[in-house]
Amino acid sequence: MSPSRRAVITGLGPITCIGEGVEAFWNGIRAEKSGIGRLTRFDSSPFHAHCAAEIPDFDPTRYFPPHRLKRLDRYAQFAVASARLALEDAGLTWSHDEPRDRYGVSFGTALGGISNAEAEHGEFLNRGSRGVNQTLALQVFGGSAHSNIAIECGFMGPGTTNSNSCASGPVAVGDAMRWIREGLADVVVAGAAEAPLSPLTFGAFDMIRTMSRGEPPHACRPFDRDRDGFVMGEGAAALIVEEYEHAIARGARIYAEVLGTSLSNDAYHMTTPRPDGRAVVRTVRLALEDARTEPSEIDYINAHASSTRVNDSNEVRCLRQVFGESLRSIPCSGTKAYTGHPLGATGAIELAVCALAFHHNFLPPTLHHENVDPECDIDVIPVHGREARPNRILSNSFGFGGINSCIVLGRV
Repeated sequence: MSPSRRAVITGLGPITCIGEGVEAFWNGIRAEKSGIGRLTRFDSSPFHAHCAAEIPDFDPTRYFPPHRLKRLDRYAQFAVASARLALEDAGLTWSHDEPRDRYGVSFGTALGGISNAEAEHGEFLNRGSRGVNQTLALQVFGGSAHSNIAIECGFMGPGTTNSNSCASGPVAVGDAMRWIREGLADVVVAGAAEAPLSPLTFGAFDMIRTMSRGEPPHACRPFDRDRDGFVMGEGAAALIVEEYEHAIARGARIYAEVLGTSLSNDAYHMTTPRPDGRAVVRTVRLALEDARTEPSEIDYINAHASSTRVNDSNEVRCLRQVFGESLRSIPCSGTKAYTGHPLGATGAIELAVCALAFHHNFLPPTLHHENVDPECDIDVIPVHGREARPNRILSNSFGFGGINSCIVLGRV
């Protein structure tokens, strides 16, 4: 690794229920209104949960010609569209016909094309193999995200799609940072996408009682005493992770620097976090160490804050072990109250929030936080955001399977 090779974020491509593209997304953040509503994609009456964070106005024809659309399910459409938005935001050009060896793609997802497979299975049962999309085999695998981005853009550098549940986005960005540091690439499209809103997937999460049974938009209430579960969402976010000197040479705008990352596993249970928090504490500390950052230098935390009773309180206990009593003075947000929980895409969306917090000197609030939980008695920036100028931000992502990933971003 060359210590002189630094990884910075020069472009963002969010696609969420509160906005598509940087400007609309940030306007959604500043509006301080949730994008969560009643589920409309299918009949939710058989389930206990009835809310979702749907994207009602995503128009794939803005990004793809008809012949291309036939080969891309909604998950892959989100992935490629977010990559294009991020490249445009970064001021980078691309061409399938002019491939670039030192441009890579690192993406993540929890479920990939599973919802599309569910729909196609229904067609198979009704009409046999003739009713199934002929490109189904190319749509359902998770790796279609980075593969389609690479094909679309002509990026021949390193490429991968990880499937690390809710930590998929930060893992993808962490890989991108390492590729930059190690000299394997100069530019990496990094992020995650998810399109999980289908009856089988929704019902599977409903059965294990992890989703909120509340009414929109207050169903998602991170750190609130009355929280009762997460709200499933859909969407994507791509970030352009670029080598610092490469960005400077072309006069790029820099949102933030990726200072450090970490990854671990609880090695305990598929859904319940390790009670002693040992792995999470170690993950936070490793990210700080990689970033050469002291706990006292963190001045904003974008928490995982899924709005489940156990996970939110466990996250606070773990953070207290790292930051001690000073945790009370560090502003913290749970931004899933805006966007719901698009599973593998969430962490990438939250990194986009953090990058924009540097750019606009504004810390978003934890919407719907009205009743303090004694177990989560920290500065959660309730209801309304806060003008501030952060220099170091910690972003946490914890997923099913005990997967933990943290990223430290810094002002440039």
